[in-house]
Parts: sequence; structure tokens; C-alpha cells
Amino acid sequence: MTIYRLDARPVFPPPSEADPSGLLAIGGDLSSRRLLAAYAAGIFPWYEDPEPILWFSPDPRWLLLPSELHVPRRLTRTQRQARLEVTFDRAFDRVIRGCASAPRADAPGTWITPDMLEAYQELFALGFAHSAEAWQAGELVGGVYGVSLGGAFFGESMFTLRPDASKIALVTLVRQLGAWGFDFLDCQVHTPHLEKLGARAWPRADFLRALEAALRRETRRGPWPSGPARVV
Repeated sequence: MTIYRLDARPVFPPPSEADPSGLLAIGGDLSSRRLLAAYAAGIFPWYEDPEPILWFSPDPRWLLLPSELHVPRRLTRTQRQARLEVTFDRAFDRVIRGCASAPRADAPGTWITPDMLEAYQELFALGFAHSAEAWQAGELVGGVYGVSLGGAFFGESMFTLRPDASKIALVTLVRQLGAWGFDFLDCQVHTPHLEKLGARAWPRADFLRALEAALRRETRRGPWPSGPARVV
């Protein structure tokens, strides 16, 4: 398989050219223009220092449709007992930094490099990146962030400081996406807890068709209103 090296133009090869791991291209930059072009093409960056920027489009792709959200009974009990408040776009910087510092079970360090932090903060300033935050007694205890284009939300990472806080933030986000008419939340790759919430594998070709349809919708740019913090 050919792995493409990107130049200064914010363009990508077809996702079908990715290798079996999903790796499609290397290089380029993390400018907002390139990142938005990548997401619109079904591609996302995923790498660690000191690697060059790596761009992926895996097959299959894991998606969570709002209509297929499944909330396990245990998580429902946690929702009732923890009395968490969930807001949107109130603490994006703290959420992405919480994700960057969260310990990983599979490897040391983080894939959210300083350049990634800066890039997604810029997307947030432009109204394309968003966060859902879980609070307990005024303390940030978990959250999730991602990118919104048309009727698609591309989930990037989540962190938790209390049991299930990030999952409750995610469930609240998915429910809100459904209320706003979003088509899907892109989970990118498989994780057991996302599968338990209803995510399932889509062949990349089916995902790309769904993405094409989702991008026909108007993008709901931020900041997203939280209103009074909701107790879930």
C-alpha cells in the first residue's frame, strides 16, 4: 500500500487508499483549513510526538446514531445518584487539557500534543469544536470534545475524574445532538464502552455516504448554548 506524503495544499488522497490499519497519509500541518478538509473527507489526525502527523481513515468506522443510543441500567443509576450537571462549551480548554493529561491504559504519554491542543483551540474559537462538561458541586469531573460539521459530530477524546462522569457527558451530548437533528456521532474506532452505548461498525464506504449526506446540513457553529446547567 502507498502512504501519501502531504504537501502545503489542504488536500487528501481518497480514503479508500488507506492501508489496513487505516493510515492514509503523513505530514502536512494542523491548520484549521486542513483539519476541516480532513473531517469533511472522513479523515482524522492521530499521532504522538516525535512522529510526523499521521492521517487515518479506518475501515470499518464506528458510529453512534442518536436514535440507537443505549444507556445501560448501571449508568442510569449513576446519573440519578451522582447529580452531575452537564454543560456545553463552557470549559473547552479545560476539557481538552483533561483529555491530554488522562492516563492511558495502552501506552504512556498522550497523543494530544501541544500542536494538537493549539489546533483544536483554534477550531473552538472558529465555532467548529465543542465540549460537553460534567460538573459535580461546581467541580469539573469529566468531559468530551470533538468537531461539528453539518449533521456530523466527530468525537475526539474524553476524560473522567469521577466514575462514569465522561459517559454521562457523552450521553447528554448524544441526546442533544439527536434533538438538533444530527445524523451521527463518529466514534472513529472501536472501544468497549462506546459499543455498550450503541455504537456499531460501519463499512467505510457506507460511512462516507452517510457523511456526504450529513454535510448537506447547515453546520451548527458555536459556542453552543448551555442555558442553565442540566442535572441528568
